[in-house]
Amino acid sequence: MTGLADARVSGPEMMDKAEPLLQALINDDDWLPEPFATPHPEHYCQYLLHCDPLERFSLVSFVWMPGQCTPIHDHRTWGLIGLLHGQERCTEYEHSADGDSLVEKGARLIGPGDIDRVSPWERDIHRVENSGNSVAISIHLYGANIGTRERFFYDAGGKACTFISGYTGNVAPNLWA
Repeated sequence: MTGLADARVSGPEMMDKAEPLLQALINDDDWLPEPFATPHPEHYCQYLLHCDPLERFSLVSFVWMPGQCTPIHDHRTWGLIGLLHGQERCTEYEHSADGDSLVEKGARLIGPGDIDRVSPWERDIHRVENSGNSVAISIHLYGANIGTRERFFYDAGGKACTFISGYTGNVAPNLWA
């Protein structure tokens, strides 16, 4: 990933070239240390696994109990989401014709080994939930330090509200240092 970031390829090209790297990572499910695969009973967890020193990309594990979900949100950067365990449902939204609300576009299920994409140029406004009956773990690769990036969540009426997600816990590892 550092080599791709150094090459300064465009976002869409970066996603295409980074996807096989994420696929190789999610094809093997015994590398993720337990502290970064532990769910919380009340909310999903977002654990930082690696952040490029220049914050050009970050790798994060998301751990979800059944039924846990995000608010409707965006990323303001590209992202690849690979599923290690369980099942996630991603519901997409778009702005209504008048721009005053959000309209549901559809949903898709993501299972182990699947990779989904989000970016400002495709499918960026969405809600994700663990739609299965066991813990779900997904690995997210983003084109920024996603935990420090200002972005938007959307209220029930579609109004954008800024937020910074942060990370779960105080541990900021660099598993590949």
